[in-house]
Amino acid sequence: MRVLVLNGPNLGRLGSREPDVYGSTSYADLVASCAKTGAELGLEVEVRQTDQEAELVRWLHEAADASTPVVLNPAAFTHYSYAVRDACAQLTAPLIEVHLTNPARREEFRHTSVVAGVATGTIAGFGFESYRLALSAVAATHRP
Repeated sequence: MRVLVLNGPNLGRLGSREPDVYGSTSYADLVASCAKTGAELGLEVEVRQTDQEAELVRWLHEAADASTPVVLNPAAFTHYSYAVRDACAQLTAPLIEVHLTNPARREEFRHTSVVAGVATGTIAGFGFESYRLALSAVAATHRP
């Protein structure tokens, strides 16, 4: 089963961006971790990252059209992008929202997710383990 792991703005800078918040592990390490977890679960995982809202929306449309499950870290788009939220609402396969940190423990503007209301579930606060848990949830709950 194919799964898209989609990442929003600034996640490509993992390892160098605010290491006191996000850790020192790189984006390449995240991609490798997702691929390894996917292989262990029998999933074909494709990991993508963009800093552009329109590109993320296009990828979500692609997933909707193909009934592909999505693990999504919308990053900053979490809190204000109704375009991303509306694209997520079109998905028919599972959508797991993930975050490396727990937004509820951070700045107040991060406490609201416009995506959560259309997601199958949300996993946050466990670093890279958030992605592993999300991929496990997809594998456990979705078989086309």
